[in-house]
Formats: sequence, C-alpha cells, structure tokens
Amino acid sequence: MSGRILVGTSSWADPGFIKDWYPPGMPARDRLPWYAERFECVELNSSFYAVPERSTVKRWCEVTPEGFVFDVKLHRLLSRHSAAPDSLPPELRERATTTARGRVELTSELESALIRQVLHAIEPLENAGKLGALLLQLTPAFSPKRHVLEELESLVEAVAPRRLAVELRNRRWVEDERAGETLAWFSERGVAFVCVDAPVGDEIPVMPPLDAVTRDDLAYLRIHGRNLAGYMHGKSVAERFGWIYGDEELQEIEGRVRGLADGAAEVHVLFNNNRDDDAPSAARRFRALLGQDPGPPPEDPQLSLS
Repeated sequence: MSGRILVGTSSWADPGFIKDWYPPGMPARDRLPWYAERFECVELNSSFYAVPERSTVKRWCEVTPEGFVFDVKLHRLLSRHSAAPDSLPPELRERATTTARGRVELTSELESALIRQVLHAIEPLENAGKLGALLLQLTPAFSPKRHVLEELESLVEAVAPRRLAVELRNRRWVEDERAGETLAWFSERGVAFVCVDAPVGDEIPVMPPLDAVTRDDLAYLRIHGRNLAGYMHGKSVAERFGWIYGDEELQEIEGRVRGLADGAAEVHVLFNNNRDDDAPSAARRFRALLGQDPGPPPEDPQLSLS
C-alpha cells in the first residue's frame, strides 16, 4: 500500500497568510487552530531564528487536534547559516565566540548545547505524539568543495532516534557520480533526503527535481515556487518564493508525491511559496487533487478552491 501523504505549509504565521488568508482581525492565538482545521501538518519556521519557549510549544500541542504533526526546522546555526549571538538562548550567548563580523562560530561544544536546548523545548511535541521530523536546511555555502557530509554526523547522532530530514541547497552534492555517494550517505545514516520543487536552472543554489527515499518511514518534499529570478535575487521571502501554481504544475507534483509514497510509509509535502496566500491556497488545492478533505473554505470568497 502507498504511504500516508501529509500536506501543509512552511509556517502558519507568515505575514502574507495573516494579510490575505486568515479572516481579517483574527487574534494570533486563534490562527493555529484555524490552520489545523485545513491541514494535517506544518513546518515550524520560527525555530530557525530562535529556540521556542517550551510553554509555547505545549500550548501548540493543546490547540491542535490529535494526529496533527509539526516538522521542526532546526536553528540556523545548526544548519551552517550565519547567526548573531542574540539568536541563541540567553544561557548560551556568553559561551559563544564570534567572528570579526559578529557572527557566532559553531563549535562542537556549542552545537551539542544548542541541540539539547532545542530538544528540551520541543519535548511537549514528542510527548503528545505530534513531532514529525526535524528539518535541517543547509546553506548553499555548505558545498562538496569545502565540506563533507560527515561533518553532520555528530548532529545526526545527537537527535537520534528522532527523524531527521536534511535539505541540501548546493546542487553539486547531487550532480554526476557524486549523487550516488550523497544518497548512500543519507540512506546509511537513516536521514531523509529532502526533495524539492524549485525553479529550473543551473545555478548552484537551485536543486534539481531529484526524488529519493532514503528511510522507509519518511519522504519529504518542499515546494519552493518556480520563479528563478526571484529565487536567486529576491530580497524578501515573498520575492524569493512567491509563485501561484497552475493545475498542470500541481498534477506534476502529485505524480512525484505518489511515487515517493510507493517507497515510504509517510510523505510530508510542505508548500514554501510564501507570498500572500500563495502557499495555503496551493496546498489546499493540492489536498483536493489527492482526494483529501481540504477542510472548511476560507470565509473570503476570493480565497475559495474555486
């Protein structure tokens, strides 16, 4: 039998969602329950910028239905992006060393401490059975010319046995003969390879549409939109990822998702085309295309599935 397909968006509190998708004037506390009436999973995006408060995570568990799933994006420092000291939990800031430009240097000690903080914060999700996967979105600077995947093994071991999905943002990892080596590393470590729908291009940060299942219980697909100029040069999230998916494009993605579901017990499909209401509208249309119930229609007629 094919695996279960969970569809959601990369964040539930994106400014575009608030402006164009949620009912006007909806209090912030009501947005997640409203979202959870329409989707079965979500990516927690704010955790990329700061470790969430455990009490806040506990409330998220309480306001979402049984079976709802959170995929948690790991802190930007863990994914080798530049990070300022104030992005760290207060108790770790004075332990951090910084570069001449004021960016935190990732040491093995700091990595271990930050992972412990993250896992403690999201423990309520685990206890409630609502933790889907941990998502590590690497920077394009993490390239095979300067790095090796083995650099991630301490993190892989530290988060085990939780499911870890890793998104590469440098296409050199999956070009030519290196693709087999890369996917073998993922499979051998039990890490889910993050597949993407992205613009077509040869630029290094643009990943090709490579579909791979590297652990039996999870496949992962992130939908980034198809605007190459925006993806490469946009200054804001809306400029980089804004894209209104047409029916044929969604049908193409459906074929990919069903192929992944043939090899994995569960497939997470997260729409990251975060401009205005592009992501939630496309995700609801995609759920309908799969034959799933997309939940109550938005109150605003212009946002309905029709």
